[in-house]
Amino acid sequence: MKAKASDLLGVILAAGKGTRMLPFSESYPKPILPIGGKPLLVHQIEAMRDLGMQDIIIVIGHLGYEIVRLLGDGSEYGVRLRYVEQEETLGIAHALSKLERLVDRPFFLFLGDIFFETDDLGQMLRKMGDGGKDDTAAVLAVKREPNREAIMRNFVVHVDDGGRVTRVVEKPRRPRTDLKGCGLYFFDVAIFDAIRRTPRTAMRDEYEITDSIQIFIDDGWRVEAAEVVKEDLNLSFPSDLLALNLHYLRMSGQDKILGRDVELPDGTEVVESIIMEGARILHPIRIEKALIFPGTIVDRKGPVEKVIMTPGHEVHCASLFQP
Repeated sequence: MKAKASDLLGVILAAGKGTRMLPFSESYPKPILPIGGKPLLVHQIEAMRDLGMQDIIIVIGHLGYEIVRLLGDGSEYGVRLRYVEQEETLGIAHALSKLERLVDRPFFLFLGDIFFETDDLGQMLRKMGDGGKDDTAAVLAVKREPNREAIMRNFVVHVDDGGRVTRVVEKPRRPRTDLKGCGLYFFDVAIFDAIRRTPRTAMRDEYEITDSIQIFIDDGWRVEAAEVVKEDLNLSFPSDLLALNLHYLRMSGQDKILGRDVELPDGTEVVESIIMEGARILHPIRIEKALIFPGTIVDRKGPVEKVIMTPGHEVHCASLFQP
């Protein structure tokens, strides 16, 4: 009998330093930066919970105590959270190797710095077999990617006529298919046999999960792809945070989001913006295409446009809107 989602485990990798996200990464682990008024990790936890998962492990590193402080034991979100610290960030396979003793059942794996817009994640669950060697033992979430450069920054998935993955290639120089891997996976515990034998790569001096998957395939395990990802949006640079929030507004059909206890004087205009809880706008101004963090005090009499504001920083993102 196939496992139910409630029998599964969720794993989220959230240990990266996010050095390219300065100045935000000085104070915030990248996976808890806000998307649509709530932390990116909460979106992922809710996706796992809505699929039926109750137990989730989060791998933490840089400023990991902020993640623990924010999410606690998970009861606020209807799940049970555990935390494992990754002291060195040496790739996805390396992070997973630290979890082998804790993982005793099939598990979903999300990369914690990607915002996933998905369609029927349950398809991945339905593809997984019962645990026999002829059954599907891993499912890779993929999307058709028209942007060749986007494929070259990620990994490409080769599939035969029967739907079986035959090869995965990390950061291909010459992609031979438009089927891109998206950083969302479903694995049987047998994947740990391959992870233990994964070498450190020359390309990035890390232990790549794509190498583990290829070893798994070469060992004879069946791996399938599931086209369940509509968008996979990475948080790499500061301007990505504003772009992602504006995308979220469009996706959700909203013009603005205002958090609890936001102070807005009469006459303030808020257009295509997110103002988070406890922010105070001191003068009646126009706020357009902006993200304002919790507790930020905006003391200006001119417009606030194309910017991210925190209590300590102001990041201008006008370059996002240049033709």
